[in-house]
Amino acid sequence: MLARGERVIAFDNLSRRGAVKNAEWLRAKYGTRFELIRADIRDFSAIADAARDADVIYHLAAQVAVTTSVTDPRTDFEINALGTFNALEATRASGRNPIFIFASTNKVYGGMEEVAVVEKASRYEYRDLHGGVSEQQPLDLHSPYGCSKGAADQYVRDYYRIYGLRTVVMRQSAIYGYRQFGEEDQGWLAWFIIAAVTGKPITIYGDGKQVRDMLFIDDLLDAYDAAVTRIDRTAGQVYNMGGGPTNTISVWTEFGPMLERLHRQNIPVGHGDWRPGDQKVCIYDISKAKRELNWEPKVSVGVGVEKLYDWVKENAELFR
Repeated sequence: MLARGERVIAFDNLSRRGAVKNAEWLRAKYGTRFELIRADIRDFSAIADAARDADVIYHLAAQVAVTTSVTDPRTDFEINALGTFNALEATRASGRNPIFIFASTNKVYGGMEEVAVVEKASRYEYRDLHGGVSEQQPLDLHSPYGCSKGAADQYVRDYYRIYGLRTVVMRQSAIYGYRQFGEEDQGWLAWFIIAAVTGKPITIYGDGKQVRDMLFIDDLLDAYDAAVTRIDRTAGQVYNMGGGPTNTISVWTEFGPMLERLHRQNIPVGHGDWRPGDQKVCIYDISKAKRELNWEPKVSVGVGVEKLYDWVKENAELFR
């Protein structure tokens, strides 16, 4: 957006590792068109002030880790559920009816235990859902994180129905790309690359055959743009936002060898128990997004992983 000449206000408490560095990079690159409000999504008056003149609001703020939500469910709720409520109320209070795009999560579908899964040599696969899981999959809010994000997801939907706000829910799969300061608890693919490059230990939770569909950041942002430009069609809608069946990889049994080829050496890993709510497979049916957004992913997993690896390698000092 800044590259297009738009003015952007970022509202962030900068608690995420790497957030300060990203904010400094944006300010240095784009000057006064980038404004940072350092405040917390739990502070309604602050978010209401920030949203007063907004045309489009992208609600990306969250507590993002399932493990953290289990150890501190109150903070998880206050950030994800109450924080989203605050953002919606700020949108409504502005009186401008700005477009509201919400970054939801595949975790709203829970473990999907009722969906039949088969185990193959290097991965798990759906037995019957060859096109992936659609938006018709029942919600099953597993873990405090799943509950808080699921509550937020439904609030965003309902503010369209009740108040007429132009809201769009993006139930995002595994997103990866440049300037992602991935951590062990969230952003797994970026974290594995960062750990490999900087020599930090990697732990695989479960057996490493868990499968995700991967969506490169450039493709996600194209979808956001499409949702905004087509808001007459997309308002009130929910979209599964992932790479789809053609952009899948297993967490380690397939990604590990790919990373070792790029890194040109073996990478030792440790192992831990399965984590709560961890789906053996999460592959999205993205046909609704393709149809209504006139969009589809362009960056394959192989190309995207190489792009991110090269960026981390070139910017390794940011992670030390």
